[in-house]
Amino acid sequence: MSVVLVYLILVAQFASWEDPFIILLAIPPGLAGVLLFLLATGTTLNVMSLMGVVMMVGIVVSNSILIVEFARHLHHDGKPVQEAVSLASRMRLRPILMTSLATVLGMIPMAIGAEPGSEQYAPLARAIIGGLLVSVVITVYLVPAVYLIVHGKGEQQAQGVPS
Repeated sequence: MSVVLVYLILVAQFASWEDPFIILLAIPPGLAGVLLFLLATGTTLNVMSLMGVVMMVGIVVSNSILIVEFARHLHHDGKPVQEAVSLASRMRLRPILMTSLATVLGMIPMAIGAEPGSEQYAPLARAIIGGLLVSVVITVYLVPAVYLIVHGKGEQQAQGVPS
């Protein structure tokens, strides 16, 4: 239900039905990363790890918004879709990597759970780390590719090129 609410908020923000869908495509790879990382570390899926999933989804959606919003802005300024997506991906790669890397590195001490009492927060940190490691790599390629596919067809039809 929360994904539907986020989708509807993004529809209102972007005034588009396609762009929020492109943004939310980054969530499934993140969920796969969470499950794989929890499985690899022998951590159970519990309330704390689910809180980590919510935090990870927020970061992943924010990263996707960076690419989609900048590509959309460039496209509306007159750049062709392919050039806009390419430039947006290059320009927003550093902020995405910095945000994700800072989060992952900041969560490592919590994920280790070496201090007494800190083991209760380890599943939260492990979920965030696993989700971000997978979703950042996938998002950097998946979101621009889907944006190009979705918006590139409209540009080809406007130019009269058969698809």
